[in-house]
Amino acid sequence: MKKRFCSFFTLAAVLFLTACAKVDDAGSQQAPVENVTVYTGGPIYTGVDEAPRAEAVAVSGGVILAVGTRDLVIEGAGDNPDIIDLNGAALYPGFTDAHAHFFGIGMRELTLNLEGVGSVEELVSIVAANVQHTGESETIVGRGWIETGWPEGRMPTRDDLDPVSPDNPVLLSRADGHALVANSAALDASGIDDATPDPEGGKIERDENGRATGILIDNAMSLVGGLVSAPTEETKRNAFEKASDVYAAYGWTGLHNMSVDPANVPVMEEMSDENLINVRIYNSIDQSGLDAIISNGPSTSDNGHVITNAMKLYVDGALGSRGAALSEPYSDRPDTSGLLLMNEQEATALLDKAIAAGVQVNTHAIGDRGNKLVLDWYEDVFARHPDKDDMRWRIEHAQIVHVEDIPRFAELGVIPSMQPSHAIGDLFFAPDRLGPDRLDGAYAWRSLIDAGAVIAAGSDAPVERGDPLIEFYAAVARRGLDGTQTEDWRPSQAVSREEALKMFTLWPAYASFQENELGAIEPGKRADFTVFSKDIMTVPEDEILSAKPVMTVVDGEIVFKAEG
Repeated sequence: MKKRFCSFFTLAAVLFLTACAKVDDAGSQQAPVENVTVYTGGPIYTGVDEAPRAEAVAVSGGVILAVGTRDLVIEGAGDNPDIIDLNGAALYPGFTDAHAHFFGIGMRELTLNLEGVGSVEELVSIVAANVQHTGESETIVGRGWIETGWPEGRMPTRDDLDPVSPDNPVLLSRADGHALVANSAALDASGIDDATPDPEGGKIERDENGRATGILIDNAMSLVGGLVSAPTEETKRNAFEKASDVYAAYGWTGLHNMSVDPANVPVMEEMSDENLINVRIYNSIDQSGLDAIISNGPSTSDNGHVITNAMKLYVDGALGSRGAALSEPYSDRPDTSGLLLMNEQEATALLDKAIAAGVQVNTHAIGDRGNKLVLDWYEDVFARHPDKDDMRWRIEHAQIVHVEDIPRFAELGVIPSMQPSHAIGDLFFAPDRLGPDRLDGAYAWRSLIDAGAVIAAGSDAPVERGDPLIEFYAAVARRGLDGTQTEDWRPSQAVSREEALKMFTLWPAYASFQENELGAIEPGKRADFTVFSKDIMTVPEDEILSAKPVMTVVDGEIVFKAEG
């Protein structure tokens, strides 16, 4: 091992010196590379198996030139390189959130944020306060509540909201985005009453008397969509700029942006080229944009930071709102097995079009039935198009999987795109939803990796906070933020820190066809770095959460630097 370690860094130095002093065809030496920056002074984790650690990395023009020992790298950097002293902080390949909603992250900062609300009573008090400064008949919109830990032990209803908001329509989305509560004013304005039928792929929750409670699940949420105005161009730009600032400050260098409105792609490209968006974005558009991709081809911003060549589909809902499609009924609600948002005929038509055009498909599936169906559909379309290989189609979330389906991901080349924080949140209530047996295939990171799958990990923000340190902790500790862990949590499904690092760096790069440019610190790749105050590869698990982002570097440019 030591011999390979030295050989790697010797090679890195040679590559660096070659890059800094090129020789032309006539044999004369060209001018050395200018504006070299060297990062050193703290542990550097390369993400390269043969040489996982380094003392220094040199960058010029957004490209990594050398990785190795401090003396060799600085010696080869020419005259007066810019030395950035990490002061003991740890540098990693740029962390990438492989599943997030960029517009939603920005809007969370610009609208009513219900994260951390601890009870129905607190939710109602927040609505009451907002009614006081809301115009007459204006709709109040918020997102972020999760009822699973509330003392009331239930979701909010219209009857909770009506006394404090009799006139203003109120629409408050659950954190997962797959359910919302509407007050009576909102239901009345949308023409929803007790006799309104459930739409396909959606459910209007009703009490024992058949009265609509105000809870709308999945496609039923569209019934109140007319109460929310479409965002203006100014709102979009504000949201995107805010989301970029938030994500860079967390330490993310990029994200895979899910369920994107095709109309928003040109806005993001323009803002990225204007340096108003400073993180990389890999867009997975809503299915309505498939024909545009087929007609016009993949779309990329001038600076190469915004790429669009993927489509997002939905096959089911979420576990928390009991919309995830299960093969057997919910253990705590035997009257339902969840919802299917797409049938085989609809899926087949879209999948055939996408594969023929070379478009990546990323399908939301949470329940075990949903996951099995998507794997079946993918397998069928791959068989119909044997000339198309290395498509890297994904299943987004892959939360509850039949144990026998776990090997199929690697066998089919399907990437499970998973969010570790979902596990440490959901496992407080998942045993009630699923019962003991189905937990064997729940959030099964270890089993998927052992079976050969490549997991692209993310956060699903704004469903979750979107903090890479929480996600990394969840992957390696598989404990609640308070340290909770029981046998129901299947502790053996945790991953090693080396695997977790890949889940947020190299494997998201692979999942977006960018593994030759991103995901590891080695010569020739783009200079995307995440710097944390602590060495999260070695500190005790509970100290991971106390680390802080220190610096975020994208294409060699510092896009975030902590004060002090």
